Amino acid sequence: MKTTINQAAKYLNQEVTLGVWLANKRSSGKIAFLQLRDGTGFIQGIVVKKNVSDEIFQLAKFVSQESSLYVRGTIVEDTRSPFGYEIQVENIELIHKSLDYPITPKEHGTEFLMDHRHLWLRSKKQHAIMKIRNQIIQQRINFLNKKVL
Repeated sequence: MKTTINQAAKYLNQEVTLGVWLANKRSSGKIAFLQLRDGTGFIQGIVVKKNVSDEIFQLAKFVSQESSLYVRGTIVEDTRSPFGYEIQVENIELIHKSLDYPITPKEHGTEFLMDHRHLWLRSKKQHAIMKIRNQIIQQRINFLNKKVL
């Protein structure tokens, strides 16, 4: 079943496929943690070496930031997650490998970020700001529509 991250709760303990970008990753030995995002939110993907093929585990460890992927796995509840859920990854399909993505998880200056603002908008903070901005604009439109009509 293909779905989006914001719909993950509907598929608890079910296998789903998510079309995502890799926001960040880290690994420790036999587990890789993938921070995944789509247009609806963020979710963590857990790749356990013993549960996947060597090819999939190597892909999880070495895929570059902002590469686009199809991730198939089971949605499980995790109270530590800000979203409340994570995906136990069973398969990863690389759609497009990102090369030389300039904005890394380290700190960057304002000038650098403004020069790359089309990419900066993908960050969590900028995404949250745009969601709030959208709500404010939508409420203004609704208010004016009620007054005019």
